[in-house]
Amino acid sequence: MSEHIRKAHAFRALHAPGAPLVLFNCWDAGSAQAVAAGGAPALATASWAVAAANGYADGEQLPRDLLIANIGRIARAVALPVTADLERGYGVTADDVADTVTQAVRAGAVGCNLEDGIDGGGLRPAAEQALRLQAARAAADRLDVPLFINARTDAFLLAAPGEHTPELLEATLARAHGYAAHGADGLFVPGLVDAALIERLVRASPLPVNLMAAAGTPPLATLRDLGVARLSHGPGPYLLAMRALEAAARGAAA
Repeated sequence: MSEHIRKAHAFRALHAPGAPLVLFNCWDAGSAQAVAAGGAPALATASWAVAAANGYADGEQLPRDLLIANIGRIARAVALPVTADLERGYGVTADDVADTVTQAVRAGAVGCNLEDGIDGGGLRPAAEQALRLQAARAAADRLDVPLFINARTDAFLLAAPGEHTPELLEATLARAHGYAAHGADGLFVPGLVDAALIERLVRASPLPVNLMAAAGTPPLATLRDLGVARLSHGPGPYLLAMRALEAAARGAAA
């Protein structure tokens, strides 16, 4: 078994409902090494942070070649499994998504996020997104790497708090079932913070549930009790680091 495949299996095994894998997201090789030194079991990039660190806005404004090169630098800098935020897959077609996934895996990724939000707002049709996930799965299978595909759905992220209803949850679950049937391994629902809805989602989801830490997210102990399998910190660590850097710079100039 190659080291790459061993890491892929190890990363998959970290997703256990009720024992959330906490990912304190990084953005480059240096931040990856710092998070690894902090005792992390795995590393995850955050697209917003990677883009900002390189002078770009989020939303696939970062050139794909730079994205892939960054994944490679991170994977070479640490001994831990690395999962990469690939945003929408950098492509119009499912074949484009497959090409992006192929390059990310070859760079060293053992997991990826693929989101169903579209440029300009709104969600991609569920059936179309399912085919993009299917193409991603096929690409990883061709490389014989058991890539953990985290299917991100932005329904709650895009909805106003008053629209976080049981009906929206049911629509999210419908997507979850379609995504699972087309090769997804996890369900990522950023923006969902209501404990009662989280509990219902976890109970009915065919995939382990990943949430994003944000204002209003229940404490980690509560997420454990609710059966959440993964908690990502998204751009939070980058913003924290930049605030500390700015404060230090102000202090140095005082």
